[in-house]
Amino acid sequence: MIPRIYKLEDDLEQSVFLFGARQTGKSTYLKTAFPNAVYIDLLNSKQKRFFTHQPEMLYDMLQDKPANQIVIIDEIAEVPSLLNEVHRLIQEKQLRFILCGSSARKLKRKGYNTLGGRAFPCYFYPFVSAELPDLDLNKVLLYGLLPSCYLSNKPWNVLSSYIDVYIKEEIKEEALVRNLDNFQRFLDVAAIGDAEIVNYANIASDCGVTAKTVKEYYNILEDTLLGFMVPAYTKVLKRKVVQASKFYYFDVGVYNYMMQREALAPNSSEYGHCFEHFVMQELKAYIGYTHNRKKLSYWHTYEGKEIDAVLGEAQVGIEIKSTEEIQPKHYANFKEYKEEFPNSRCIIVSRDPFTRRTGDIEIMYIFDFLQKLWKGEII
Repeated sequence: MIPRIYKLEDDLEQSVFLFGARQTGKSTYLKTAFPNAVYIDLLNSKQKRFFTHQPEMLYDMLQDKPANQIVIIDEIAEVPSLLNEVHRLIQEKQLRFILCGSSARKLKRKGYNTLGGRAFPCYFYPFVSAELPDLDLNKVLLYGLLPSCYLSNKPWNVLSSYIDVYIKEEIKEEALVRNLDNFQRFLDVAAIGDAEIVNYANIASDCGVTAKTVKEYYNILEDTLLGFMVPAYTKVLKRKVVQASKFYYFDVGVYNYMMQREALAPNSSEYGHCFEHFVMQELKAYIGYTHNRKKLSYWHTYEGKEIDAVLGEAQVGIEIKSTEEIQPKHYANFKEYKEEFPNSRCIIVSRDPFTRRTGDIEIMYIFDFLQKLWKGEII
């Protein structure tokens, strides 16, 4: 088993909600990291049926446990009525809960008890580079980092099952959309627009639905952790900038499957797109795991100058280029960016193997950048 980098025990001064897309390895991680915890698995039909009919039995089972006993409830959204009993046990018995799930949407949508701040939200991600010392970049860019996929000899079969069973059934089970055909079209269009600035009106036209419906569809993907938005950085003084967000599927392999892409040619535009997606995926996971308060955004002027990733209040600007040889043209956009943010650290991440500095531009080989990122030397 590949050890995970996340240290959830550091967040356990209180109870936590641990959210993450399915098959990211949450259950395996929790069983390994907390072997002495009381473990309740609501994907187990027998346990789910028992607690659905008698949620009060949770209190009866746990009331004699010592204070600070850790209790894991996997897929809490399957029996959200248990949250009232969890609330009582936290308040009266000082037990600590890890409430695991693939989405908070069911809880929010139906108005269930979300514990009023007594449980801290944490997030779990697919594999990250720091967990894979022999990371094969080309493999990752094509198949992604879902553990079940990365470790499989037939990754496309795993992705096919993941998309067809999880995504479609998850949406259908929650009755989140009235027309599944429209939503399927939207999923395909969202893949085409992955890492691009979101234009709700254009996407609505392509899908045959309203812009309001498209916004709700994107909310569904975010709430079910199948994708994330990267907002535009808008705190500028001199230039007018784009203010719409960009969207990324949560895993580059899922994105490729949605695009029906079975191969990636190095130096192609598709390869460059996946390279950017992977780096953004790593930044998202790093910020999530470290609870770093420096938000992830991007910067794009109306003149078309863009910096792919901006960290915090423009403390760091990152351009992501898949080229094997960085040339002056690749950091041209930093000229306008530095005029706006003269104190920002400027980094180009690429496959150029020679990490170096050119003036105030740092050129980093992708593996050097990833190493520095997970050591806390970028943010």
